[in-house]
Amino acid sequence: MVLEKLSKNRSFMIFVLPFLLGLLSVFSFQPFNITVVNFFIISSLFLLLTYVQKRSRNIYRKKPYRGNLFFIGYLFGIGFFLSTTYWISYSLTFDENLRFLIPFSIILIPLSLGLFFGLGTLFLGPFLKNNYSSFFLFCLLFSFLDFLRGNILSGFPWNLWSYSWSWSLEIIQILNPIGLYAFNSLSILFFCSPVIFFFKNRYKYFTLSFFLAILFSFYIYGSYKINKDQELVYASENNLNIKVISPSFEMRYLKNDNEIKQSLEKLVKYSDPDLNKKTLFVWPEGVFAGVYLQDLKKFSNIFKSNFSENHLIIFGINTEDKLKENFFNSLVVANNNLDILYKYDKRKLVPFGEFLPFDYIFEKYGLKKITYGYGSFSKGRDQNNFIFGNANILPLICYEIIFPKLTQQSDEDTNILLNISEDAWFGSSIGPHQHFAKAIFRSIENNTYLVRAANKGVSVFINNNGVVIKRLGPNEVGNIELNVPLINNNLKNKNDLIFFILLFTYTFIFFVLRDK
Repeated sequence: MVLEKLSKNRSFMIFVLPFLLGLLSVFSFQPFNITVVNFFIISSLFLLLTYVQKRSRNIYRKKPYRGNLFFIGYLFGIGFFLSTTYWISYSLTFDENLRFLIPFSIILIPLSLGLFFGLGTLFLGPFLKNNYSSFFLFCLLFSFLDFLRGNILSGFPWNLWSYSWSWSLEIIQILNPIGLYAFNSLSILFFCSPVIFFFKNRYKYFTLSFFLAILFSFYIYGSYKINKDQELVYASENNLNIKVISPSFEMRYLKNDNEIKQSLEKLVKYSDPDLNKKTLFVWPEGVFAGVYLQDLKKFSNIFKSNFSENHLIIFGINTEDKLKENFFNSLVVANNNLDILYKYDKRKLVPFGEFLPFDYIFEKYGLKKITYGYGSFSKGRDQNNFIFGNANILPLICYEIIFPKLTQQSDEDTNILLNISEDAWFGSSIGPHQHFAKAIFRSIENNTYLVRAANKGVSVFINNNGVVIKRLGPNEVGNIELNVPLINNNLKNKNDLIFFILLFTYTFIFFVLRDK
């Protein structure tokens, strides 16, 4: 009786229920990993759309027909992004001048990103019925919407549905041959499959069994691949000793030489260098927050007295091109004399965090980027790996780790992925855990060891199958060390071809089944 009343209540069906379904999605991702909830969420969204599409012209006939369909998707998207990205607003708490923006960030990010779902259901809804053609059309459109979200403008491929499998290393080995977006598309298909129970079709149990067999085959393939790929590790004659340091500094900007010196001395202490051991030290992004390279050079004597010629140190710092008046968020490699041997300028900058879109307008009203200073960072242009002996290292700064395009376009001889990050921006929220999950996916896609140093985040060594070899949690202080195998292989995912083949397949099936 209650359910019947709710089903006839337009406000509940169009606004409340989709919003609740979107909110619930957060439990499928890190750190919760309750993947099974997505089978309920995605299939419920499909059935809600088909129900409202069918009833809009009688029960809801006084309301805009297409408006109903749009708001279902839009409210679902708002709930999805509110629950999975709310932690971004925590970064605004470190600057008193920006605290007033906290309510706007919590609201505006979901309101903006929710449009992907809203526009999708606006287009999709009128065609949906409880049949196979609609099922494949739904999977087609939602797959394409996630691809657009990850690539349009600067892109934000955060928490694609596929990331809810991060705990199942066997299943996600399929990332290596087919890529992130293809696996995401198949994940949507699996999560939506319970709706087939509601189809009036005698083959529905066969279809469900077929989908289950595909998922099981992924598990079998993954188990085989994990065992097989260890031969690459054992066959590797080269390795590089790397030590990752996690200082767990509170989020702060270093305002004077004394603060720089204190931070540097702590980093040296946590590094615990062995002068006779060849080692690459990795410090996180943000350990010298607000400091430019020329300021750090005043302390070259500390590097000289604590490190030897056997050592190289990687860290994040601000750099400047005085001729072009550009400022960069950079990763540098220095020797024990603090001579810079390599520099990489971040290419994927965080909107509003590291650069202010239309800054010439916003700065008139006293607004600035979230990070220190008023001027926006400039975007790096070059993607040249750091070559050190037999090591061919691809650097990725902070949230660059979420972009598979950066690893797909990297040097084919890349044999280490290196990610430095400042996760103190997000406090003790779920943000650092979600950030870490993306690193697991990149290591599998590239069949390469991944080294991650994150302040107040998860610092890890991840092997080529996504297995965490060593780890320090967000609040742990110290270091982890590993002789990292340098795996040279051609088993890397380099494009999204399989994804587009899947889209074509869904489209073909839709047109074939539509007339039947």
